[in-house]
Amino acid sequence: YGRYLRLAGMTGTARERARELAVSYRLDTVTLPTHRPPRRQLRPAVVCVDEAAKWQAVAVEVRERHVRGQPVLVGTRSVEASEALSCVLAAHGLPHRVLNARQDAEEAALVARAGERGAVTVATNMAGRGTDIALGDGVEALGGLCVILTEYHESARIDRQLAGRGARQGQPGEAVAIVAADDELLRRHVPWRRRLLAALAGRGGGAAWLARRWLAHCRHAAQARAERIHARTRRDTNRQDRELERSLGFSGDP
Repeated sequence: YGRYLRLAGMTGTARERARELAVSYRLDTVTLPTHRPPRRQLRPAVVCVDEAAKWQAVAVEVRERHVRGQPVLVGTRSVEASEALSCVLAAHGLPHRVLNARQDAEEAALVARAGERGAVTVATNMAGRGTDIALGDGVEALGGLCVILTEYHESARIDRQLAGRGARQGQPGEAVAIVAADDELLRRHVPWRRRLLAALAGRGGGAAWLARRWLAHCRHAAQARAERIHARTRRDTNRQDRELERSLGFSGDP
């Protein structure tokens, strides 16, 4: 990208990387107001002891929404996770569709119907990206599309992108995170904090509020560490590109 004379772009999650865009590409980041006032409701996160308990909690949440006809979109990080959740939902007798980038030809059409009344859609982050989800008849009165995050990602941008699948263009919608204390992000980047989180999640009752607060701390620390690692990798790549250009300078002006 650095070789272009003019460079610009647009994304809904640029502000998190504003500093890196300025350092790497000398680009300013401008935040535009939303077309219509947002009506998205962010529900308190739910912390589970382990992955098995998480899938059961997701199934209970999906059932509650499905019974009253509210459409649900459940986001997963991997194909394996989407298929594991599909098995749990099937065991609970919940009809659903699975989009995990294995149905490239039809996934855009399927995710576009995820806002229909009573629809339950399980999707990986890459499935159907860039497709607007229109709400079906009567869905707005039910609260709009409910988006469930089942695992935090190494970049907070991806979490925001997933939550942003719902409540678009001034429509109502909800987003809730149901995560486990043994999720990969926490195990990899904040192992000792994760153990304390698991202990708090196992207590239940009044400890749920404290578990949510500690989860927010763990998420911030884990994502910050992961972002530093990825940013360092990108800086090294850019530096190697510049060194390669200089070493090949004899071939002419790049």
